[in-house]
Amino acid sequence: MGNRGMEDLIPLINKLQDAFSSIGQSCNLDLPQIAVVGGQSAGKSSVLENFVGRDFLPRGSGIVTRRPLILQLVNNKAEYAEFLHCKGRKFVDFDEVRMEIEAETDRITGSNKGISPVPINLRVYSPNVLNLTLIDLPGMTKVAVGDQPVDIEHQIRDMLLQFIVKESCLILAVTPANTDLANSDALKIAKEVDPQGLRTIGVITKLDLMDEGTDARDILENKLLPLRRGYIGVVNRSQKDIDGKKDIRAALAAERKFFLSHPAYRHIAERMGTPHLQKTLNQQLTNHIRDTLPGLRSKLQSQMLSLEKEVEEYKNFRPDDPTRKTKALLQMVQQFGVDFEKCIEGSGDQVDTSNLSGGAKINRIFHERFPFELVKMEFDEKELRKEISYAIKNIHGVRTGLFTPDMAFEAIVKKQIIKLKEPCLKCIDLVIQELINTVRQCTNKLDSYPRLREETERIVTTHIRERDNKTKDQVLLLIDIELSYINTNHEDFIGFANAQQRTAANATKKRVMPNQVIRRGWLTINISIMKGGSKDYWFVLTAESLSWYKDEEEKEKKFMLPLDNLKLRDVEKGFMSSKHVFAIFNTEQRNVYKDLRQIELACDTQEDVDSWKASFLRAGVYPEKDQCWFDLLFKSVFEQL
Repeated sequence: MGNRGMEDLIPLINKLQDAFSSIGQSCNLDLPQIAVVGGQSAGKSSVLENFVGRDFLPRGSGIVTRRPLILQLVNNKAEYAEFLHCKGRKFVDFDEVRMEIEAETDRITGSNKGISPVPINLRVYSPNVLNLTLIDLPGMTKVAVGDQPVDIEHQIRDMLLQFIVKESCLILAVTPANTDLANSDALKIAKEVDPQGLRTIGVITKLDLMDEGTDARDILENKLLPLRRGYIGVVNRSQKDIDGKKDIRAALAAERKFFLSHPAYRHIAERMGTPHLQKTLNQQLTNHIRDTLPGLRSKLQSQMLSLEKEVEEYKNFRPDDPTRKTKALLQMVQQFGVDFEKCIEGSGDQVDTSNLSGGAKINRIFHERFPFELVKMEFDEKELRKEISYAIKNIHGVRTGLFTPDMAFEAIVKKQIIKLKEPCLKCIDLVIQELINTVRQCTNKLDSYPRLREETERIVTTHIRERDNKTKDQVLLLIDIELSYINTNHEDFIGFANAQQRTAANATKKRVMPNQVIRRGWLTINISIMKGGSKDYWFVLTAESLSWYKDEEEKEKKFMLPLDNLKLRDVEKGFMSSKHVFAIFNTEQRNVYKDLRQIELACDTQEDVDSWKASFLRAGVYPEKDQCWFDLLFKSVFEQL
């Protein structure tokens, strides 16, 4: 019965396997085991049933094994079976064992032919078996059938790899002899994790179904695709034998006769067949456990010491100890601070891939929303001319002046600078709101302690509100400082001498920016139903042009629009439309696209509209009322002289 003196090794590993399955985890210990892999209908179930000498595994078409089955064979005088999930119940009728496997499988996976990595533990006691533990895994498939998940092939593959990738796992690769060995799914996946074939045991089934005149002699003699542990051939019962309830003992006798009488296999008959396979697996698993036991023991002792140290810490633990509560409170508050900082800095472990949040949203407010709010400030040219005229006349009083007084210039300039206050304060409000949203997001981990969460939000939000007022005071103070002195000697100040030339040059100045890509993304072009209806296109905005394509591959260009003389204008959202719209038009009243004087572009949210407007702003495309008040001022001043 296997290696003498080592019979207790396999039962010892079985106890560990049961213990870890009971607590629902493996404790990071890779136990020595044998995993059975192969394609559907390769004969895995028949091999296992031949070991036991009983029909106890589910049969049918498609995926039958949908959960890993940890089968523990124990040599015993009495014959019965036990499930780990049915403690205390002994199954004497093996038909009930099959029904219990099916019921337990459906309990976890449902009846839609799905799979689950949660194992079923079955222990079979019998005088006809050797001590052996095998893990029967789902058969590999290529195509989803019925209501199976479409990625069933990848799910099964991933499950198999979870077991066989471990160095402590022997691989029992089952391949039918009536298929090309080079196309064996079992050997292919085994070679991925065991390229030298050191852990793989080959099993060739259905030798009796090979075409007449062919045999698998080269394979069984380990010449074709060599494995360190070799190949063993078996002959299982046919489907007709199974349906006819042919006795397994008779099938084993027929198998023995097949190998002894076949001219290609009679010289290796003693190394073929199910009994030899069972004996070989018992010996190899026992030797494998013996080889891996020192490392396993060392790792187990290390984990035990770690757990004992942890247990020692909690031995005198009292839930009502104030110091414990204080420590837990401090840890949660500190974690909140770390999470908040990570959200702002963008260094968190979990990165949101669907929406902007935290620091990224604040960055957008500063670099897209705020500049656009500045440009969006409207200046009425007629009203500005009127104000300049009144200012000059009021400063002169009863006298008629020859030159424009400085006080009139400063009065007009200061009035325009004051207009910067509103967008600056709006920018602060947006940043404050985003900080508060980030606080609420970071306190989600405190849901178990509603009072703590409420107080944390209140305290931090109150502090942010206090800083809100101080920040606004500082910004207003900065604007007041700018109002207190107009520095006409600054290098950016255009001066009276070349003001008119500079103003004219600005109107006709060509873009000198390189044609760099500023933005890419999807936009909807709103066109009436009579002209083809609205369509989504992939837009590419550069410093010189706006192009749109059929899709993001940018292979089929629909149109390219130069940015010269283009401006933006707001468009009211339609009554039946859920999208937000803005438009591009040509200041020279030319058609922009086909026979359209303006193109209406739509986004899902107003935030996307503002973001696109900011991108157009970077490309030099401004809102329709964006003429610089400084240029207007000097132009009007010169006209007054």
